[in-house]
Amino acid sequence: MDIVKVFGSNLRKYRNKLGLSQETFAEKCGLHRTYISAIECYHRSISLENIQRIADALDIETYKLFLEDN
Repeated sequence: MDIVKVFGSNLRKYRNKLGLSQETFAEKCGLHRTYISAIECYHRSISLENIQRIADALDIETYKLFLEDN
């Protein structure tokens, strides 16, 4: 399991479910759009604090961002 890819894919999936652009979502969680893009493209590892901000903005439990689709 590549945790960076799992997290980035799940972020994109949940963000798209909400119908939010990267820019709108980034504003919602107080991060920059290029930062969200880098996460979704598997180019960034992120801090626990930012993981929680993202989960809160998605209104999901944090652990769901780490579940690998089978």
